[in-house]
Amino acid sequence: MIRLLRLWRMVATDLRLLWFALRHPRRPIWLWPITVVLGLYALDPLNFALPFAGMIDDFVLLPLLVHLVVRLLPTEIKTGFVGSSLIR
Repeated sequence: MIRLLRLWRMVATDLRLLWFALRHPRRPIWLWPITVVLGLYALDPLNFALPFAGMIDDFVLLPLLVHLVVRLLPTEIKTGFVGSSLIR
């Protein structure tokens, strides 16, 4: 349970960084399509057909995929996020 909580805390930061990266002028070309696919994957009908599989999907697999996308972001965007989050 503690690991799941840590995973969701990591995802909260990752989602803020992903939002920052989507608005960044030098974002990679692949970022918007990947984000759209992840959003559609989060809303897939499998969640309604097989609730247990959807729960595993939402609580474990989706956060790991978001973290993977964030790790693939260029360093320039990550350092810009750290600088901008300290100012706010």
